[in-house]
Amino acid sequence: MTLAEVVAAALAEDLGPLGDITAALLPSKAMAEAFLVPRHDGVLAGCPAAREAFLQVDRDLDVAWSAWDGDDVVAGSSVAKVTGRLASVLTAERTALNFLSHLSGIATLTRRYVDVVAGTGARIRDTRKTTPGLRALEKAAVRSGGGVNHRGNLSDGVLVKDNHLAGVTIAEAVSECRRQWPGRMVQVECDDMDQLEEALAASADLVLLDNMSPTQVAAAVKLVNHRCLVEVSGGVTLDTVATYAAAGADLIAIGALTHSAPVLDIGLDLT
Repeated sequence: MTLAEVVAAALAEDLGPLGDITAALLPSKAMAEAFLVPRHDGVLAGCPAAREAFLQVDRDLDVAWSAWDGDDVVAGSSVAKVTGRLASVLTAERTALNFLSHLSGIATLTRRYVDVVAGTGARIRDTRKTTPGLRALEKAAVRSGGGVNHRGNLSDGVLVKDNHLAGVTIAEAVSECRRQWPGRMVQVECDDMDQLEEALAASADLVLLDNMSPTQVAAAVKLVNHRCLVEVSGGVTLDTVATYAAAGADLIAIGALTHSAPVLDIGLDLT
């Protein structure tokens, strides 16, 4: 879906069949000046979606941003000013803030991981564990926080996992991938060193080391010896990510970036 479609669906969910019946009580000529203000320090994301929410409710609203996606924000410091009809501002408020707070939460958590591994060469990557319908926005938020994206969808690349190997070998799977999808990156998930050796022999582009310890990752990186990219996945936390980075991983996949990031509380203050 496009950004406009995602926002339209969110507004339809919030407005219901009758629209904002509380805002309808306000004088039609009442005007407002409102500020979007973070309650905590963090990284901003979701500005295009928030802006779209305000403008879909009322194209005459003026939304002026003093910060944008990827910017560090400080608690109590406004990131945008919204001016126009009071009823319109209040009608769009919750949808706009839902996008902004949720996506800024993802960007903020991503930045925390990125900062921990700074200087190691490892990159923090998201997964497909995203909110249905919001994947593109959530992955953009990961980029705003300094992370990089995994596949956007199942057509973007090949990832051979254990369940795909029920009836074929790794070598057969990689060979068939090359035949059907030439030019696509072929990634192979490896649970142990035997599978890693098979993936390397098959010339996989990337090996995904699943639920391995940092010691095992270090041994795997030595075995790979720059023949392909090495990604680590499975239960990595802020407390352990530096150890995995030091073990030599090129990429560290963190599902929590999108499925468990706490919101960055952002409010709308009227003057």
